[in-house]
Order: sequence, then structure tokens, then C-alpha cells
Amino acid sequence: MEAWPIILLCGQLAIFGTIYVATSRYKLAPTDKILVVYGNVKDSGAAACYHGGGKIVWPLIQHYAYLDLNPMTIRIDLQHALSRQNIRINVPSTFTIGISTDPSIMQNAAERLLGLSQQQQEYMASEIIFGQLRLTIATLTIEQIYQDREVFLKQVANNVDSELHKVGLYLINVNITDITDEGGYIEAMGAKANARAVAEAKLSKDLLNEFLQRLDEI
Repeated sequence: MEAWPIILLCGQLAIFGTIYVATSRYKLAPTDKILVVYGNVKDSGAAACYHGGGKIVWPLIQHYAYLDLNPMTIRIDLQHALSRQNIRINVPSTFTIGISTDPSIMQNAAERLLGLSQQQQEYMASEIIFGQLRLTIATLTIEQIYQDREVFLKQVANNVDSELHKVGLYLINVNITDITDEGGYIEAMGAKANARAVAEAKLSKDLLNEFLQRLDEI
């Protein structure tokens, strides 16, 4: 009979101990971060990722870390890229990227980016962007790149975004500030377009004058 108080006390201590460990090891996943739990995470692969809510991180068998969701802005000063016509062009641009909260993509982030500094993440992303930007330019003519800027930007965005997903990142925005070439092709193209516009305006003016003259003769 005297053993029962001891057993009861041990049971209470075990319960309070479990509650203490659970509450002290409960880690929140803030809205601007991804909580990554790694170690013994059962069926979640190398790590389990949480955005929002929280998770109990059990001592000894699990550890945790955070991935920052704040956007990163990367300046890409691409020069001497070959177009489909083998004309070298310069394409300075700015890419805004971030770590994705899509379940499958943020799993890639946990495996590829965890433990890297922001500078290291930006370097990895810039290498991907440089490569995809060059590949995209190589498939297009100068006319397609320069004159149909919206289509060019869309193609760049699609190619870059799909590759960034492989390391857990995604493209938020891309802005290309200017496009130049080394041989003056773009400048000549602009001069030709300007001359055509002037000629069309002059022709319209001559036709208008001729029409008005005929009206006077009636």
C-alpha cells in the first residue's frame, strides 16, 4: 500500500515533465519565416517544413531552423550575350526573388538553402538567372527581344522561375532597364523605324493636302 503514493508521484512527475518538454519545445512558424524541422521526421523526407502554426520539436531526436521569406533583389548586369542572329547584346536587369511557401518547392529550399547566408543564396540564384537569361536570348532575334518586350519578359520569367523552383526559390518580379548591342544594330533598327514613321506621316500629310485641294476644286 505504501508504494502507491510513490507510483502516483512518479506518474504526476512524468506527466508534468512531458507537458513541460512539449510546451518548451513548441516552435512557432512566423508568417515571414519557414520552420524547418530535421532529424527524425518520419515520412517527411530529410526535413519537415511549416509555414504558419507551429510544431513540437522533440529534444535529442530532432532539431530546427528557420528560412527567411523576405524578398531578395539581385542585379544582373548581363553583357555580350549572343542572340539568335549571333549579335552580342547587353541586358542589364533586376530580379526580385524569394523562398517559396509552396509545399513541394519549400521542401527543396530546406534541402538546398538551409544553413546558407543570404549572400550565398543570392549568389546561387544569380548563377541560375545568368544561365537562363543567356539561354532565352540565344533563342530569340533582336527584333523579338527589343520590339516585343512584354513577350520577352514573359519568356525570361517562365524559364528563370522554373529553374529557381529546383532550389526552393521563386521569381517575384523582373525588370529589364535597357538593351544595347555592340554593333549598333539596335540603334540602326530604331533609326529605320523612325524614318518609316516620318515617311508615313509625310505621306499622310500629302494625301490630306491633296484631298483638301480637291474639295476646294469642287
